[in-house]
Amino acid sequence: MPSDLPLDELSTLFARIQGMLLTEESVAHAVDLLAQAIRETIPGAVGAGVSLMDSQGIRTSTGSTDGLVVAADELQYRLGNGPCLEAWAAAAPVRSDDLGTEIRWPGWSGPAAEMGLRSVVSVPLLYKTEILGAIKVYSSLTGAFDGHSEHLLTLFAGPTATLLANVQSTEVPHRASRELKDAIATRDSIAFARGILMERKGVSSDEAMRELILLSRSNGHSLRRVSEQVIMSVRSRERS
Repeated sequence: MPSDLPLDELSTLFARIQGMLLTEESVAHAVDLLAQAIRETIPGAVGAGVSLMDSQGIRTSTGSTDGLVVAADELQYRLGNGPCLEAWAAAAPVRSDDLGTEIRWPGWSGPAAEMGLRSVVSVPLLYKTEILGAIKVYSSLTGAFDGHSEHLLTLFAGPTATLLANVQSTEVPHRASRELKDAIATRDSIAFARGILMERKGVSSDEAMRELILLSRSNGHSLRRVSEQVIMSVRSRERS
């Protein structure tokens, strides 16, 4: 498919996705087909996946184009960090142009690069006030994705989230659960800590985020834990 899909072609594609999700016996298989459509649409993508929450509230890659995507995603879930989980928690697109030099996700980026993955874009699946998960594409080339790639993936995310939220199946996470609440809490903690650093140090939002990432890497802690430590340090000062 061309990189700049016309509106009528996107509409046809979304109609096809809606049909597959509502008619397939297995929602999991339907989401595999959805991942395939995403890979075919985003230029440079060698793999794609849809990360949802299963009926037990556990993060899992319920739709993917191949085993490499599954392996990369399962490593994220095991470590508790990675682009998909960050897009999920922050409710915002996340992109890396070179996983070989990426510092935001300690323990994940290096192994992902060794698997042959060098670029990634992930965007959240948002439905009303709920975060259902995230969709992502991987490439074997550095710098494979750009703002237009994010835009195309975001175009997929809106209708995909709406369709998944309305499919009546226990395989589809359309209700808040413990894991979903935890993801939202992570997003809020990071945003709060970033605001504290911006005010305290007079830095921009991006600079504050970079500082949190560096703290996370140097301490070996998750972004949420580092953010909570920043918040607690301010509250301790207020009490003293």
